[in-house]
Amino acid sequence: MRKKEAGGVDKVVLAYSGGLDTTVSIRWLQDKYKMDVVTVTVDMGQQEDLAAIAKRAESLQVAKHYGIDAKAEFLREHVFPAIKANAMYERDYPLSSALSRPLIASKLVEVAAKEGAVAAAHGCTGKGNDQVRFEVAIRSLAPELKIIAPVREWGLDRAAETEYAKKQGIPLKRRESVYSTDQNLWGRSIECGPLEHPEDEPPEDIWLWTRSLREAPNEPEKLEVGFERGVPVALNGERMEPEALVRKVNAVAGAHGIGRIDHVEDRIVGVKSRECYECPAALSLIRAHEDLEKLVLTPRELSFKRAVDEEWASLVYQGLWTDPLRSDLDAFIDHVEERVTGTVRLRLFKGACHVLSRASPLSLYDFDLATYEAKTTFNQAASAGFIELWGLPTVHARKVLTRRRVKAER
Repeated sequence: MRKKEAGGVDKVVLAYSGGLDTTVSIRWLQDKYKMDVVTVTVDMGQQEDLAAIAKRAESLQVAKHYGIDAKAEFLREHVFPAIKANAMYERDYPLSSALSRPLIASKLVEVAAKEGAVAAAHGCTGKGNDQVRFEVAIRSLAPELKIIAPVREWGLDRAAETEYAKKQGIPLKRRESVYSTDQNLWGRSIECGPLEHPEDEPPEDIWLWTRSLREAPNEPEKLEVGFERGVPVALNGERMEPEALVRKVNAVAGAHGIGRIDHVEDRIVGVKSRECYECPAALSLIRAHEDLEKLVLTPRELSFKRAVDEEWASLVYQGLWTDPLRSDLDAFIDHVEERVTGTVRLRLFKGACHVLSRASPLSLYDFDLATYEAKTTFNQAASAGFIELWGLPTVHARKVLTRRRVKAER
């Protein structure tokens, strides 16, 4: 652990969102730990008033506040690898929040080193996934840092935190929603309130990025996505920077009601949780990417990569971004993705994203082989021998089992 200077005060770096949990945590760290607090807010496209968040932190006499623009890094180093891995936890969740946590942790570690801090803190509870994601990443990157989790250690709920804030003279923002939300460029997550009852439909007012099917356009829209080495680089033939591309797909797909996710999720800590997400770009781009892979990869590559993709998504969800296995899987994925270049045309309509066509200069589709026309180069006469050998184990096994059954019946 870093040593404080003689006569100085230890510093702790806090991941600061500006919400109740982390705002109360500032005063708690100052009061209980007698530490100077350095707050860090990482911008990954959450569309919040970052200036207001900084002002809120400074009003509580933090030693320093850092606002870090990490949108480009988030897309390049976290989201695009997730696209290449077709990352969908439990087949439904494209890891929008999970992908952001190791990046926030890495920025905490960077600021801690710069400020000579001895500890890092977060505002997570003891029931959620994020505590695991933050702490494993921080311990992996800077094992000398002490980790403090005020909300978990304190064991208080929102009502108790509100009471503490009032006693400490901390100005509270008017709570506008019963839901707990988190968002970045890759998606929104919505929890709590009525959503804690999985037998009930999610209220319409939780959705902000996606239109209802009733309000979605009555005419479909086509969108062509261009990929290079597994990464989306163009829309409708126009090359775009990563942030502009993702925002555009979020807007276009969301307008057609695409991107709503409502599922029961298995958390890291062993609790089943009903989770709702809005991820229009994630669902659309991963759909297009998977389809392009089927055009350019061999059957064995596709089969093996599905297992790799599932493991990759599980590692990220479970807070193991820094585990060596993820780097190992990335090496395989990156090698395979060198050939995933081409275009995919999507049809967006009333909540559905359908693939219309796909093309690639590295396509393994051969018209002369695949066509049913008489001029095909496929030697159909070879199929008879192939079928006999292919089915030999099955046919032989059925013969043996039939003889055994007949003998037993006698």
